[in-house]
Amino acid sequence: MAETSSADLIGSLDDAKLSRFHLRAAFVSGMGFFTDAYDLFIIGIAATLVKQDWHLDTTNLAVLNATMLGAACLGAVLFGRIADVVGRKRVYWLVAAVMVVAAVGSALAPSFWALIAFRFLLGLGVGGDYPVSAVLMTEYANRDHRGRLVGLVFSAQALGLVVGPLIALGLLGSGLSTNLTWRLLLGLGAVPAATVVYLRRRMPESPRYQVEVQGHGDDAARQLGRFSAGAIRGRAAPTGTGRMGVRQFLTDRRFVLLLVGTAGSWFLLDYAYYGNTISTPQIIKLISPGASALTTIAIQLAIFVVAAVPGYVLGILRIDKIGHRRLQLTGFAMMALCFGVIGLVPGMTTAVLPFLAVYGISYFFAEFGPNMTTFVLPGELFPISVRATGHGISAGIGKFGAFVGVFLFPLLESSFGLRGTLLLAAVISAAGFLLTLTLPEPAGRSLDDISAVSEAVPALADPAAALPAATS
Repeated sequence: MAETSSADLIGSLDDAKLSRFHLRAAFVSGMGFFTDAYDLFIIGIAATLVKQDWHLDTTNLAVLNATMLGAACLGAVLFGRIADVVGRKRVYWLVAAVMVVAAVGSALAPSFWALIAFRFLLGLGVGGDYPVSAVLMTEYANRDHRGRLVGLVFSAQALGLVVGPLIALGLLGSGLSTNLTWRLLLGLGAVPAATVVYLRRRMPESPRYQVEVQGHGDDAARQLGRFSAGAIRGRAAPTGTGRMGVRQFLTDRRFVLLLVGTAGSWFLLDYAYYGNTISTPQIIKLISPGASALTTIAIQLAIFVVAAVPGYVLGILRIDKIGHRRLQLTGFAMMALCFGVIGLVPGMTTAVLPFLAVYGISYFFAEFGPNMTTFVLPGELFPISVRATGHGISAGIGKFGAFVGVFLFPLLESSFGLRGTLLLAAVISAAGFLLTLTLPEPAGRSLDDISAVSEAVPALADPAAALPAATS
């Protein structure tokens, strides 16, 4: 049997046509991300019911809303590193199993602090899913459709945003008790997670990881037919390069510069995005105090369907043409503008329709921009032996931003009002735009080329200058 070089194997993966396997991989990763989004965002609705049922004060409510996000910080960093050490596939299904246990435990929680404990465990699983889903899909993908495929995984968040309020509307309209409603809302997250465990155990390990890190070229060659329709056959020479240690990674200023850009922009995005999204029921109550619980959820659902979903769809279709970095810049700029209009124009927070229009536009550009690209970029910009580590650190710091935003929103709103709180979100979005300028444009380039350039960038140079702009 003829021997095939690792360069030929990876080249075949880069040049492969879009196949059913790519779509299957996106579906399997996306199912997990649907669960992530459902579990993360349903708490905004469930918490209002728990507050009524258990008579929570403002501090307890903030803790409940933010606990899962705080745990996701740790889960992303921890499981990201594990995925670089033991392989992507093992972590891929393990984090889904953690989500099953935690969702069931949340539904059965006998007390506030038991609920907090299970939400913390759920956050560990959700946080771990971020780096492994993004990196595995990135490494399965071909060069020309990489952004679209990874974006397709992330876009499953849109379904989680829509399905959660729909289920809540159905349960509340059925006349079930408050106690049973919030327990069902939290427990239903276990259903898709259990399906994900089964599907992910059947997925192959990343061929790039097998060749470039483990040196298991034969295993990668046997699996490559799934990606390239049998374009390359034969035995592959083992070429594993080993693993870069965390200390080496974090003391190399070239990679630290990239982390500042990927993690910093993700932190700023999640501060603004999650703080507003999970607090959307409270925001609607502020601009329309007389709205019922059903009306509030219906308005939230309308915002997601009319603004967020089209943003996801257009982002998937255009990300590889516009450029991943360029799309992030556009989204941050428009978010800053929208939040600035709400914060600076008198009367915006008391006029329901103008507020919802501008607020909806901010949602559109969050999805058609940094909410998607902050997930895509870290999986492309770091070398393979620390790719999940870099993505995990970025996602963890991003989720810390979400934790801060969700925890502080009710406190800031009570001190500075809704206008002041959203004006701060405008400043945060502008800072995200500036940090994005430090990143290179990876669209249309092979992962090996991107890594080679990243490793060659002088330690104190601007990495954005090392790669030419993507063509549109």
